[in-house]
Amino acid sequence: MTTRAPLRESLMLPGATGQLEALVEEPRSQSQPTAVAVLCHPHPQFQGTMLNKVVHTLGRFANDQGMPAVRFNFRGVGASDGDYADGYGEADDAAAVCQWARDRYAGAELWLAGFSFGAMAAARAALSVKPAQLVSIAPPAPRMAGLLEDRQPECPWLIVQGDADEVVDCEGVVNWVNTLAPGPRLLVLPGVDHFFHGKLTLLRDTLTEELGVTD
Repeated sequence: MTTRAPLRESLMLPGATGQLEALVEEPRSQSQPTAVAVLCHPHPQFQGTMLNKVVHTLGRFANDQGMPAVRFNFRGVGASDGDYADGYGEADDAAAVCQWARDRYAGAELWLAGFSFGAMAAARAALSVKPAQLVSIAPPAPRMAGLLEDRQPECPWLIVQGDADEVVDCEGVVNWVNTLAPGPRLLVLPGVDHFFHGKLTLLRDTLTEELGVTD
């Protein structure tokens, strides 16, 4: 597990409607990364930004695995250009950042992850960018179904959902996943609310157990 703080770089990336504010965090290792993670934040209209604690936890997990983590602000958030686009435009933002990550880390696998609204945008982006791994944290099931337009990302897909989520209905997520074939792997964490209050370490440990590639 990473014990030293990652190298951090703030920059602006090209997006579909202008520049996107981003933060790249790389593990302090001399080795060439074999994978890079692009991370999507929660709802822009409810104070969601790339500095969200769940997204930060996703970044720490990625760094633990030797991956650079690319966090970014959707259009209209922070210093990013553009305006809110109901998930569709934000999925385009995610796809643009994925392309940048692939160009910067040539030959590395792409991992794509998102929390809440970001899970929805990431899943739609995954339809076209085809990542090596998709991770969805507390995805809003009804909106997910609509945004995916009855399609399913063609990649390994893990969903993590808390059963005490006060924003996303856990039963709704379970029922939606049960309609998908072959469908993602779904993990329901007991006693976990939407924002993983007091449970961020559990989230990081769960991801490591399910997807970790290093000790």
